[in-house]
Amino acid sequence: MDTRASRDPEMAEVLPQHQFDSQSLEAYLNQHLSGFGAERQAKLTVAQYRSGQSNPTFYLQKGSQAYVLRKKPPGSLLPKAHKIDREFEVQKALFSVGFPVPKPLLYCSDASVIGTEFYVMEHVQGRIFRDFTIPGVSPAERTAIYVAMIETLAWLHSLDIQSLRLQKYGRGAGYCKRQVSTWTEQYQAAAHQDIPAMNQLSEWLVQNLPDNDNEENLIHGDFKLDNIVFHPKESRVIAVLDWELSTLGHPLSDLAHLSIFYFWPRTVPLLNQSSHLQENIGVPSMEELISIYCRCRGINPILPNWNFFLALSYFKMAGIAQGVYSRYLLGNNASESSFLFANVVQPLAETGLQLSKRTFSTALTQPDSAQRLFGQSRTGQEVLGRVKHFMNQHILPAEQEVIEFYANNENSVDKWRKPFMIDKLKEMAKAEGLWNLFLPAVSGLSQVDYALIAEETGKCFFAPEVFNCQAPDTGNMEVLHLYGNEKQKQQWLEPLLQGSIASCFCMTEPGVASSDATNIECSIQRDGDSYIVNGKKWWSSGAGNPNCKIAIVLGRTKNASASRHQQHTMVLVPLNTPGVEIIRPLSVFGYLDHLHGGHFEVHFNQVRVPVTNLILGEGRGFEIAQGRLGPGRIHHCMRAVGMAERALEILCQRAAQRVAFKKKLYEHEVVAHAIAKSRIAIEEIRLLTLKAAHSIDTLGSAGARKEIAMIKVAAPRVVCKVIDRAIQVCGGAGVSQDFPLANMYALARTLRLADGPDEVHLSAVAAMELREQAKRHRARM
Repeated sequence: MDTRASRDPEMAEVLPQHQFDSQSLEAYLNQHLSGFGAERQAKLTVAQYRSGQSNPTFYLQKGSQAYVLRKKPPGSLLPKAHKIDREFEVQKALFSVGFPVPKPLLYCSDASVIGTEFYVMEHVQGRIFRDFTIPGVSPAERTAIYVAMIETLAWLHSLDIQSLRLQKYGRGAGYCKRQVSTWTEQYQAAAHQDIPAMNQLSEWLVQNLPDNDNEENLIHGDFKLDNIVFHPKESRVIAVLDWELSTLGHPLSDLAHLSIFYFWPRTVPLLNQSSHLQENIGVPSMEELISIYCRCRGINPILPNWNFFLALSYFKMAGIAQGVYSRYLLGNNASESSFLFANVVQPLAETGLQLSKRTFSTALTQPDSAQRLFGQSRTGQEVLGRVKHFMNQHILPAEQEVIEFYANNENSVDKWRKPFMIDKLKEMAKAEGLWNLFLPAVSGLSQVDYALIAEETGKCFFAPEVFNCQAPDTGNMEVLHLYGNEKQKQQWLEPLLQGSIASCFCMTEPGVASSDATNIECSIQRDGDSYIVNGKKWWSSGAGNPNCKIAIVLGRTKNASASRHQQHTMVLVPLNTPGVEIIRPLSVFGYLDHLHGGHFEVHFNQVRVPVTNLILGEGRGFEIAQGRLGPGRIHHCMRAVGMAERALEILCQRAAQRVAFKKKLYEHEVVAHAIAKSRIAIEEIRLLTLKAAHSIDTLGSAGARKEIAMIKVAAPRVVCKVIDRAIQVCGGAGVSQDFPLANMYALARTLRLADGPDEVHLSAVAAMELREQAKRHRARM
């Protein structure tokens, strides 16, 4: 067996008691693991990870391929411990929904291969922080690492166990009671001496079980910093390791286990820390971590029975330490320092007893969310946390790959085809329940809830599509939801909500000034049981999408007696209807919007559709348009705020990296002022966006017309300015394909025309303001 250690300090030669027949393993993997035998001449090498006090873990190298193997330890084992098959099962379920775990590849129950059952997973290359104080990084990065960790834990606890098909992974209600019993039994089975503090702590836990011992979330069981792999350069979680203790149970047990290091006894030199955790700049306080966790999950930050869960965590840690020492005595442990665990059981138990007597206030001093301006609902907070996770874990890492795909296919015949990555991400988001978040009737979210979610998705150009929240489909789905009949909903709305088809909206025309919508000339005339559509449209977004099946068309229906705002009608026109002609794509500052199927000129030549395709009724097109464009306009603004945040982030990163005239860029006053002005402006438009969202929630789209018009002017102007500053600081790189800024600027500048130019909204705001001032003046008289 080749047991040569890797240069990685995490690894060493395989311990004698853990050695196995590598040739038998290699033969088995050649036969059962796809791709393993691709480099047949390469020799399999095996190294053992120094960490992993329970199930021995090994690094497998075969040529350029790297894997990780986990197995049961040999010899006599504690009852119900070392369930390798459960580890494999839970990682497989989590990987299927995009949660960051190493990809599980193969499980082997045949102990004859290497002496015990085992499983193999992909090797994840990244950073693991063994020292909980994370030395060698800046305070800002240290904070970001802890925040990413706690957000990942909240994500785990937000997963639906039914969607994961893990309903039988646990034993039902009564988790806390079982934990106290299980760890008492395991401690007693492994105890090498009598420790009164362990017995007292066990008795206290039995007598103080929480009343709500019926929660069933998927929990990790040993969630802490050194069981997490972070991106090599970014403060982003890419894998959570060591699922041996995972089960269905109370989520606060995981949160408490993560928090016990705030109280770790100084006499226990186990953490290899340079100093005590709370003394390090950048490490959030326990209360701050709890606040972030509760916000992500949408739960009350005042946690009942918090002292119980902290005490239980110390009891469990003491039990684990006793088990490690017991295996050391049996010669089954992987660590050379295992004998030290004999001396930590008592101080851990004593710390648990001390915490059991403490009263905690886990909530930060802050007003209740209901009292905060434009506060999110609990559901909104929980969904926002999950969206942030999804963005950081999956969407932003894929951004460059998607950009390169479109750049490489710009001149190909299938230029409107989407990369496989986006379809994969959509499946993952759908499985996570992060789907159709824009539609309150489906998502249960308010406009204020969705405002902050849309801001998050605005940070990446293809993120809205991943969540099925992209224009123009969102507006079209709103039209069908609000105004469509049952047949129209069944035929078109349902597949749009499922994401199985796409749509376009045909309103603007090349031959008239469409900013005055009464100029629209496209005709929609009744002819027996049909309507005949004739006209030319452009900026029909999404018409080039191969999946685009339906267009909503606004046209004029002759009615001399009707007012100018009651002469227009909307109809549904399938794109495969004879007479529909896709003429050409329109570029935006030279960019073709491949992602959303482009912006096309579309002609309708004697297009005949059945009367049943009429939406709401003849002459009601403007009524529908106002209902559609109200939320649609504010959705654009919500995403634009996120775009501005991303641009400012890029600006700050560049300003901190580059030196000019012997100073970092941010040390130049002009750049510092650009940063400050951008932050101020972003905060202003966020507040106005939230006010508009709140007005829609409380007054409806009609009652919020003024706020919608104001933010429709303010947001794109601010975003254009912030992106322009970022481009200026980035220099030539800012207008290149290496940064998303040029494309972002094109999108932001277009928003000053989309859904009505600034001038129209300014005139509307002025008219409403004059009416309100006149009304106030009359009231004072």
